[in-house]
Amino acid sequence: MTRYAYDPARGALVATWGAGIGEVAETVARLPAAVTGEQALRLSHALSRLSQAAWRTYTHPASAAGSLEPHTEEWQREQERAAFTAVLPAIRHPNLPEDGLLVRSCIAVEEYAHRVGRVLHQIGDGTLTQQVAADVAAELAAIERAERGDLSGRARQAVHLTRADASPVQVAAADTLLCENPLGDERLFTEVDATAAAVAAAHWLHAAAHVVAEYAEADPTQVVIEADHIEALAVATPTLVLEYLEAGETPREVVTGLVADAMLAAEGRIPDLAGLLAQVAEAEQYAQEYGARAGEVRHALMPERITPLDPARPAHDLLEDLLDGLRGCWLLYREQADLDDDPDEDEETRDTRLDEEFFDAVRAEAQARRDRLI
Repeated sequence: MTRYAYDPARGALVATWGAGIGEVAETVARLPAAVTGEQALRLSHALSRLSQAAWRTYTHPASAAGSLEPHTEEWQREQERAAFTAVLPAIRHPNLPEDGLLVRSCIAVEEYAHRVGRVLHQIGDGTLTQQVAADVAAELAAIERAERGDLSGRARQAVHLTRADASPVQVAAADTLLCENPLGDERLFTEVDATAAAVAAAHWLHAAAHVVAEYAEADPTQVVIEADHIEALAVATPTLVLEYLEAGETPREVVTGLVADAMLAAEGRIPDLAGLLAQVAEAEQYAQEYGARAGEVRHALMPERITPLDPARPAHDLLEDLLDGLRGCWLLYREQADLDDDPDEDEETRDTRLDEEFFDAVRAEAQARRDRLI
C-alpha cells in the first residue's frame, strides 16, 4: 500500500511506496498556506487508509473465494473491488453531515474515499482536491495493473504484499527466473509477486526433489530431510509441500492453500478448526498409553502452530523456505553424485560439472512437469 505523509518543512503532502528494494517518494501536492498541520495529518491518514482498503482488494481477491452468495465474505470482496468506480466521485463530492446525521458506506473503499473528500471539503481548495484525486487515480490504476500481472511503476509495491491468489503472468515470470537460476535469487522477491513466485518455486522444488531422489535412493518427500544432515535448512514446510505435490495437488493449489490459511491466522481466525481438534484428540489418545509420562508425551505431540507460515508475511516466508528446499536438493545432489567422480578431477572442475548437470536435469524435469504449473 501507499503511505501518505505530511512534510511540514516543505508544506507538502507526500506519497511513498515500496519498490522491491527501498522506497519511492513522490510529492502529491504543495499544501495551501491556510492548511493547518492537523488538517494535513488527517488528510494523509485518510489517504493511507484508502490505499490500504484498495490494495486489500488485490491481496484478497474475489477470485480466491469459494462463493459469491449475497452478504458472504466473498461477496463483500466483490463489492469492495466494484467500489473503485465510486472513489473519485466520493473524493470530489463526499457525503457531508445533514441535520446532524452522516451517511456512511459499509464498503471500506468507498467510505475512506468519502473521508478523504470530507477533509478536502473542510480545506476548501479546488486545486488541492484535483491533485489528490489525480494521485488516487494513479494508485487505483497501479492496483489494476497488478491484478493483470503487470508490476511496473507504482504497481511494483505489490511485491511486498501477500496475495491469496496467483497471477498466471507472474507465475510465468517467476518460472523464467528459476529457469535462469534454479536456486533462485533476489529478483523473486523484488520483481515478482511473492505468492506467484512461491507457486513457481514449489514446481521447481518438486522437479529438483525427483532429480536428486534417484541419486540419494530416497523418496522425493524425504530429500530435504536428508539434506538437512549436510547443512541446517528449513525442513518442515518444504517437506509438507512435497508431500502435497506427491499426493497429486498442483503447485498453485498447495501454495494458495497454505497462504490462505496463514492469511486467516493473521486475522485471528483458525483456518481448520476440525483438523486442529483432530490433532489434539489424537495426541490425547496416544499420550494415555504412556501412563506416568502421559503429560510429557501429550505436550510433545500437541500442535504448536495453526499454520506453518509466518502470518505476518506468509507468501514471502513460504518462498524463502521453498528456496531453502531447492538449496537442499542441490547440496544432496553434490554429495551423492560426487561418489562416482573421477579421483583425478580437481575440485573446482568437479563442482562446476556437478552444478551444470544438476541444473540441466532440474530444468528438464521442470519442463516435463510444466503442464501442472499454470
